[in-house]
Amino acid sequence: MKLLFIADPLQSFKIYKDTTFAMMREAQGRGHTLTVCEPQHITWQRGSKVTARVQDIRLTGDATHWYEAQPQRSAALAEFDAVLMRKDPPFDSEYFYATHLLEQAERDGARVFNKPSALRDHPEKLAIMEFPQFIGPTLVTRDAEDIRRFHAEHQDIILKPLDGMGGMGIFRVGPDGLNLGSITETLNRHGAQSVMVQKFLPEIIEGDKRVLIIGGKPVPFCLARIPQGSEVRGNLAAGGKGVARPLSARDREIGEALGPVLQSRGLLLAGVDVIGDCVTEINVTSPTCFQEIFDQTGCDVAYLFLDALEAAVAGLGG
Repeated sequence: MKLLFIADPLQSFKIYKDTTFAMMREAQGRGHTLTVCEPQHITWQRGSKVTARVQDIRLTGDATHWYEAQPQRSAALAEFDAVLMRKDPPFDSEYFYATHLLEQAERDGARVFNKPSALRDHPEKLAIMEFPQFIGPTLVTRDAEDIRRFHAEHQDIILKPLDGMGGMGIFRVGPDGLNLGSITETLNRHGAQSVMVQKFLPEIIEGDKRVLIIGGKPVPFCLARIPQGSEVRGNLAAGGKGVARPLSARDREIGEALGPVLQSRGLLLAGVDVIGDCVTEINVTSPTCFQEIFDQTGCDVAYLFLDALEAAVAGLGG
């Protein structure tokens, strides 16, 4: 297959842990060809297909000079067997516009994973609203008084912006309510911006588990991101320690319930975040943790992903 990866600049990759790199390595090992571009390289003009300025690359196997790239060229996205949207968050206006360009590319005949409309329809924090049976007490509001009432009921709460990533902007407020007003004003910008508020889940000490769903099925192992020191956030970007574990019965129940729903909407790959028994987020933009799980357990997640991608392209699923 000819694969196009839409991603961040290659020079920014940390290949020892990068999931997109793991996908590329497995794909090249199977004989597929690799091409890359960044979202800003995508163009559409009336009367033409969606195109991009792309570079064909080959992985070298060297840890430092890890790829060789050919000169940039123009190519229609529909020329590729699969287009993989792997741009990291934030899901800002430009990301939103990119999904529309990718949707136009689909009309040209491109196969895009994850499906652009599904990326738009599943904001990573709000997507949990559809599955109330799997989430803890949660509030989404702009109203400071709503937040005060929620805190009065649940005493120990987490507040976070809807557009955050990597643990950015997450606050915990305990029973004393210290700084609740100031934190609310910071996050909701005096009522101009919505905030998610959730009951604090003490099981976070055992890790914020990333359960990967590939082709509608949960991967057998998750990565528990465990907060370190006095930190409340388990995100790896916030210093959390990643520990791979077999799925618990509840993790598997969640994965098996959500997986077919997400797959049916064109989400070949999703990362469901679970604290204790509760889903806290559903990540669909560029879910990670492939390499950490493989390094610790030997479960080759990239292999599972390429199997699912090949099946989806062949029309067997996804």
